[in-house]
Amino acid sequence: MTAQPAAPVADQYVLTLSCPDKKGIVHAVSSYLFMTGCNIEDSQQFGDHDTRLFFMRVHFSAEAPVTVEKLRASFAAIGDSFHMDWQIHRADEKMRIVLMVSKFGHCLNDLLFRARTGALPVEIAAVVSNHTDFAELVSSYNIPFHHIPVTKENKAEAEARVLDLVREENVELVVLARYMQVLSDDLCKQLSGRIINIHHSFLPSFKGAKPYHQAHARGVKLIGATAHYVTADLDEGPIIEQEVERVGHEVTPQQLVAIGRDVECQALARAVKWHSERRVLLNGRRTVVFG
Repeated sequence: MTAQPAAPVADQYVLTLSCPDKKGIVHAVSSYLFMTGCNIEDSQQFGDHDTRLFFMRVHFSAEAPVTVEKLRASFAAIGDSFHMDWQIHRADEKMRIVLMVSKFGHCLNDLLFRARTGALPVEIAAVVSNHTDFAELVSSYNIPFHHIPVTKENKAEAEARVLDLVREENVELVVLARYMQVLSDDLCKQLSGRIINIHHSFLPSFKGAKPYHQAHARGVKLIGATAHYVTADLDEGPIIEQEVERVGHEVTPQQLVAIGRDVECQALARAVKWHSERRVLLNGRRTVVFG
């Protein structure tokens, strides 16, 4: 008996949108996909009563030959009619990202490994650091390493080099994997919604050096970390993900540091994954995160 050829795998796409909430949005989107011969695989939506905005993420397939450019062109009229902020991307397209790090490498190491094993749907275009400590580690993954020192005198020039790298490498996301430099307001604005940072959730209670030692001195019972988008307001950008771990009175400051690093890795990895899968939509100072 002759084996039947396998059916061709349909191309997969993701549509994300936000717009003023009104009747007919879901109908318009689903009708458009039906009329263009597409099939909805998964759809999630949320209407915020506070901001009066509507958010939607649709994963759909297209069996007929089509390109993402044609889909974008044909959807534009619907987007305009509802005043949407929308995007359409191939679901299998890995997001190109840049990692930035200083002297703490736990988040960098974690993201490099997750990307290598396919746990993160990203392509790391480069790693940028103001130190050379992790040049060898990054090289072992065959990823370009850019040493860009930062001083008060050359800060503007250093940030300009980062922006040039983002443009030249067609980078969609910059991840501050414990990059210990405060970014300028101008850089934050130019990459608004495209920079994710991680910090311990003790802020602002335990600022400055050795926050985990300060936390130990106060007898904290929860270790936390927050992954958020970067804005000009330091550590106050829209939150994407948070992680916590309970600790007891017997835990030493050094153990708190180790626990904190694990928590930071988990929160940051999930935030990067969700952003790269286009599950995170900005909602003013907050985010909508579709599971």
